[in-house]
Amino acid sequence: MKIRVYHIAIILFSASIITAQSFVTNVSKKGTSAAAFLSIAQGAKAAGMGSAFVAISDDPSAIYWNPSGLTDIQGVGVIFDHTKWIADINYNFFAASYNMGNFGSVGISFLTSSMDDMPVTTILEPEGTGETFNVSDAMFSIAYAINLTNNFAIGFNGKFIHQKIWKMGGSAFALDIGVKYITPFDGAILAMSISNFGTKMKMDGTSALVLYDPDPQSSGNNNQIPAYLQTDNWELPLNFRVGIAYQPISSNNHKVTLAVDAIHPSDNYESVNAGIEYSFSDIFFLRGGFKSLFLQDSEESFTFGVGIKQLLLGNVSVQVDYAYGDFGRLKNIQKLSLNISF
Repeated sequence: MKIRVYHIAIILFSASIITAQSFVTNVSKKGTSAAAFLSIAQGAKAAGMGSAFVAISDDPSAIYWNPSGLTDIQGVGVIFDHTKWIADINYNFFAASYNMGNFGSVGISFLTSSMDDMPVTTILEPEGTGETFNVSDAMFSIAYAINLTNNFAIGFNGKFIHQKIWKMGGSAFALDIGVKYITPFDGAILAMSISNFGTKMKMDGTSALVLYDPDPQSSGNNNQIPAYLQTDNWELPLNFRVGIAYQPISSNNHKVTLAVDAIHPSDNYESVNAGIEYSFSDIFFLRGGFKSLFLQDSEESFTFGVGIKQLLLGNVSVQVDYAYGDFGRLKNIQKLSLNISF
């Protein structure tokens, strides 16, 4: 059985590396994918550690980072996460998981955006036409993870993605795959995940409807023929992550966790995230990290986070986490999470 599991691990990691290499390029391709919101980190704990979380993934936000991490959550886990993003955009993320023991773990997640309505402007009416429009992003997913051995887990997360801007909208389907392996080297964890492997997205709607004159040089013809402008299909932001996590200090009162992730995105250059967490008596948490190391022209840099955990009624754990991330000229992003498990 162990030999088979090691074979599976080798095959998955090899296939992932080949996949990553297939879109590594000296051109960043930034801005060439749809549904860019899928790359926004979820969970204040992960964000506080510089988004170096693929090998940790030990709360319900694992459904975003590495679905195999759902097997580390005992019983029922629920997380509510609010992100104050740039340009007055807010994102709300919800995830829940249930551990079924030997039958594996299941999970669901939902992500949506919220922002104020914006005025419709035209060349002739730059101050506004009196109409308003809005933009929305949404994602729903269902995940399953199972331990193949005591040290090796695999997980899958299928999701439906939808984006809308005014009268145009588009949808896509995607799959995330992740594995997690507890190595013999003093409990260090090695993990990888591939996110957003799926269909292309195309925006359609009545905003593409125009009146067309097929022969403007001729008189007497119909110059008001209804026609649709063609829109292209766009790839989703495919992300490949490989990470390692290690606890150099682990006692009853003090724990220190180090984590490093290497990121290979399809719509940007490669980069590295690094983070650290200090835990006191599993009650108070202090986190720090650095995001997008070695990424050319990145606005993101250091991150900081804190958390507090309290047991209620004996078996209900309530944890509140906060994260702050520097975003250069775009100022900062902030996250607040509520994590409940029982």
